Amino acid sequence: MTVMNGIDYITQILKQEGVEWLSCFPSNPIISAAAREGIRPIAFRHERGAVMAADGYSRISGRRRFGVVAVQAQAGAENVMGGLSQAYADNIPILVLLGGNNLDQISVRPNFSAVRKYQGWVKQIEAIYTPDQVGDVMRRAFHALRNGIPGPVVVELTGDVCSQEVPETAQTYRSPKLTRQAPESSDIGAAAKALIAARKPMIWAGAGVLFSGATAALRELAELTATPVFTTMPGKSAFDERHPLALGAGSGATTLPAHRWLSDSDLLLALGSSLTRSPYGQAVRPGKLIIHNSINPDDINKDEAADIGLVGDTCLTIQALIEEVKAQTSGQGTGDRGQIEAEIEASKAEWMEEWTPVLNSDEEPLSYYRVIHEINRNLDLENSIVTHDAGAPRDSIVPFYNATTPHSFIGWGKTTHLGFGIPLMIGAKMAEPGKFCLNLMGDGAFGMSGTDIETAARAEVAITTVLLNNSAMATYSGPSQGAIGAEARERYGVSSMRGDYAKIAEGMGAVGITVSKVTEMAPALQEAQRLNASGKTALIDVHANVEQRRSRF
Repeated sequence: MTVMNGIDYITQILKQEGVEWLSCFPSNPIISAAAREGIRPIAFRHERGAVMAADGYSRISGRRRFGVVAVQAQAGAENVMGGLSQAYADNIPILVLLGGNNLDQISVRPNFSAVRKYQGWVKQIEAIYTPDQVGDVMRRAFHALRNGIPGPVVVELTGDVCSQEVPETAQTYRSPKLTRQAPESSDIGAAAKALIAARKPMIWAGAGVLFSGATAALRELAELTATPVFTTMPGKSAFDERHPLALGAGSGATTLPAHRWLSDSDLLLALGSSLTRSPYGQAVRPGKLIIHNSINPDDINKDEAADIGLVGDTCLTIQALIEEVKAQTSGQGTGDRGQIEAEIEASKAEWMEEWTPVLNSDEEPLSYYRVIHEINRNLDLENSIVTHDAGAPRDSIVPFYNATTPHSFIGWGKTTHLGFGIPLMIGAKMAEPGKFCLNLMGDGAFGMSGTDIETAARAEVAITTVLLNNSAMATYSGPSQGAIGAEARERYGVSSMRGDYAKIAEGMGAVGITVSKVTEMAPALQEAQRLNASGKTALIDVHANVEQRRSRF
């Protein structure tokens, strides 16, 4: 055994767990200790951004690797709460290592105690109160990251305790393993029977499909039962949207095929979804038989009454359903796939008849939809990762971007923090350095996290930001947006803003590209890909309209 203090022992545990980098905002003794061990620290411009980058890394890694964050006590611990709430709402496992007060100051007002204040914001939180606890606390932390309901896990590093030597007898850390559970076989049998008997079933695929690695199994089930697939915003990219059984994805906006199946289907098979009611997602229409799979038993019968609950790992659940459907149909499957696919194709054609002119619009300032159309046309979709920011970019892109392979799109937002896209993409790029990583955001969102363009440039984590610069918050600027009335907007300029964001990016070490004409959009995207490939971060400042059109029904 080696003589080491608590900080060094935690660092050794991170190394043992395969952690290669951590996001941070100084100061925290873990940062230097990690650097000594070859774990790369990347300093962000705000603690919230550091948490969001870890979130992006975990999302792309599918619970195989975890984003790790280190921030200081007090103000640092307070500043991460926005990022924590985002990860908690979307069930993202990240490890947050907080600097802590000394033992004799933990309960002294106004010192911030994360153990007390974070309750309800995280999956699990513990403080280290004695040196011999270090290994046990970290084992419980990594167990929580790997198992059960995903979510952020926090360890508060009590200052004077973690600087003390860890006894050799307590240096016994062993890495906890992933365990998975499958639903009861009787429930699988009932679900398969109901699916086979349904007149017009549909699959509602959530993020659990992605995190359990169930994309291939989902495709097999859909094809076996001729069942069309709708993906939620967090589940977008779980099913290839070029597949003839794909209905598309939905936030508050969605596709016409999705809308029709959501309205007309008699059975909804929800896989890897919480079925949480949200203004940022599609509603489950009444009158359906609902089969609901989630890793979290508390999701079943939460917002929607489930006729059959399937608690367990989504991939194991789908595989069991496949075998049961085959058993009940003598291996033949069910449904008229050709007829279903023709119906979907006709609905898509009807929808695109309306939207193709918008996607090809030559209006200037540019339409959001022309920007999205050019992103679709100019990216290698299988080798790119794309995300949206909150507000208008989200509802504009989710129905129209063509997600193909797993994690090629990151849909997020049971809570919707503006400015998530930049640090999220930094984390995504750290997880998949060979892929082109692009976030679409508005100028309002840039104000929340734009300084992390400098983080990406400094750290040489090359990402691209497409910024819709319309000098307004589009979500709050239309005639129907009563939350910010005309008086506030027109008399005092509330929801209005301006900036030369390409110039700001240049001042932060990135490359700024300005697009004011439609013909400039495609070359800008091509140039951004070349710049990223050479290690340079890019921001495309698109002079855009105040887009009010949405694919809503």
